[in-house]
Amino acid sequence: MARGDGRLSHELLPGEKGPQDACGVFGVWAPGEEVAKLAYYGLYALQHRGQEAAGIAVSNGKQLLVYKDIGLVSQVFDETSLESLRGHIAVGHCRYSTTGGSTWQNAQPTLGDTAAGTVALGHNGNLVNGHELRELVAERYGTLDRGEIVQGNTTDTALVTALLAGDPDHTLEATALEVLPHLRGAFSFVFMDEHTLYGARDPHGVRPLVIGKLETGWVMASETAALDIVGAAFVREVEPGEFIAIDADGLRSRRFAEATPTGCIFEYVYLARPDTTINGKVVHEARVDMGRQLAREHPVEADLVIPVPESGTPAAVGYAQESGIPFSQGLVKNAYVGRTFIQPSQTIRQLGIRLKLNPLKNVIKGKRLVVVDDSIVRGNTQRALVRMLREAGAAEVHVRISSAPVTWPCFYGIDFASRAELIASGLGIDEIRASIGADSLGYISLDGMVEATEQKPERLCTACFTGKYPIALPDSEHLGKHALEQPQLPLGLEITETTGRRDVEGVSTGIAGGAVDALTRP
Repeated sequence: MARGDGRLSHELLPGEKGPQDACGVFGVWAPGEEVAKLAYYGLYALQHRGQEAAGIAVSNGKQLLVYKDIGLVSQVFDETSLESLRGHIAVGHCRYSTTGGSTWQNAQPTLGDTAAGTVALGHNGNLVNGHELRELVAERYGTLDRGEIVQGNTTDTALVTALLAGDPDHTLEATALEVLPHLRGAFSFVFMDEHTLYGARDPHGVRPLVIGKLETGWVMASETAALDIVGAAFVREVEPGEFIAIDADGLRSRRFAEATPTGCIFEYVYLARPDTTINGKVVHEARVDMGRQLAREHPVEADLVIPVPESGTPAAVGYAQESGIPFSQGLVKNAYVGRTFIQPSQTIRQLGIRLKLNPLKNVIKGKRLVVVDDSIVRGNTQRALVRMLREAGAAEVHVRISSAPVTWPCFYGIDFASRAELIASGLGIDEIRASIGADSLGYISLDGMVEATEQKPERLCTACFTGKYPIALPDSEHLGKHALEQPQLPLGLEITETTGRRDVEGVSTGIAGGAVDALTRP
């Protein structure tokens, strides 16, 4: 769907929001380098992870300067703004909002005072105990009116930044090591003060974070693809529960929590760039392997395998290789319509998916098609695709999905639809097939999907497919994207049979707002 603010949109249909990405973070410590430009190109490589806002903070050893705004990386920064950001340390962030609305006040990196200077912090992930952190800020400092919170920032990141203020007896490093164990949820942080670059990853390692080496310094980033674009050599991943500090004395590591790795499997399915490596597995290879497994699990007689571009392409390649059915580009994607500044007229809007995809009629006419996509959320996009392909002359349309049915929302940094909007949470496979109008429908099995990642099942978070959340969730009034923007319930309020029922892992679904909005709202 075209958006008047010029930001990217993954939507193929107006009002049909797919799974929205986590954020991207990038940090660099490199004396003598143009660190702001390195951060800019690092964020450019991570743009797929967040398109709502972008920002870069730089330290020259004496002070921090932050430049951030709503929009794409290429829209927020130009040569003049980057030239003004001079120093030897930089932290960058590109945002998709998972806690707090999409406003300028919520753009990152967040800025805050510390006992000895200033801190700038970028966050990829989502904390589930923001209400506890809010109380901790008030308890420690006597007020919530601190830093960016008083300026209207309603994110969990602003709460963490406020807690890093510490006291005169503690360095930022010591304060961070004390604060980090209080955080629950998914977080990959890159932050800095005037002299040091820091990184930290939650004990479950839900979101990725890697370390790279430059000739003159160090880099930390959400994905290895961002290391590649700035010429940094991959060193290793930041371990779950690990804290990293980089300064003139080099790199040092501390552990703030025991590691219990459960990385997000959806990074392999959709979120990460295909040229990124996670836990030793190239994401493109994982997606091709998912396609091969999909062909083994759900074979069909057909003439062509076509992908839904771009995210379905690697799996479609794998399906074609395994099945022996020829691969073809049957759909052409308009790469620019999502960035238009002009809203489409009603006549154009009625064309729906054709704003983004158009069929190659001479390729698909009279053919039996296998159409490969990475996921089905509400089903509206696939329904429109099937109809469009039939109108273009396809003899049969067989839909194959390279992830298991998505039946639960994510609270760790992906903004899915609510549970009631997830088509697979209420319908069986054949009912979904009938709903989207396909001749057949096949999802890869959860076991097959996990096998393609080459990771141990217990080291992956599959909550959006199973409802088994590895990090315990709070009660419903403390969940949801806008939970920190809502009036707070009185402390000590208990959820009873009259106020709400408990669902997965203690999530209450019978009380207005919060997780109801995420789990049950149509």
